[in-house]
Amino acid sequence: MRAEIPSDSKATEYLANERTFLAWIRTCIAVISLGFVVARFGVWLRELSSHLDAKTAPQSTGFSLAAGVAMMALGCVLTVLSAWRYRAINRAISRGEYSVDTGIVAFVSAAVVLLGAAMIGYLVATGNRL
Repeated sequence: MRAEIPSDSKATEYLANERTFLAWIRTCIAVISLGFVVARFGVWLRELSSHLDAKTAPQSTGFSLAAGVAMMALGCVLTVLSAWRYRAINRAISRGEYSVDTGIVAFVSAAVVLLGAAMIGYLVATGNRL
């Protein structure tokens, strides 16, 4: 759906687009940071177990490294998508029109659900070993 933007409200639209972009960037930073924490969590658990019982053989970092790297990659992809969307919206505002794009929302939702489901599955599968 496309609609005309009145010329007297274009400044408001530009500023709203910038605020939305900055919110996406904050979200991307949070996803990347959380991915780093998840990736390092396996290393922390391995170190903790070796300190608690020196005879325990170090185990691999397991799924946490892969999940953390996937989250950091998702944060990077979201950063690129948010910059692309910001520019697209600015061009639409310049032309005096706006439209709704549900594709990015669907992509982000699916990616977060898949990563969350993978992490839940991992925790359920390894829960008795913790």
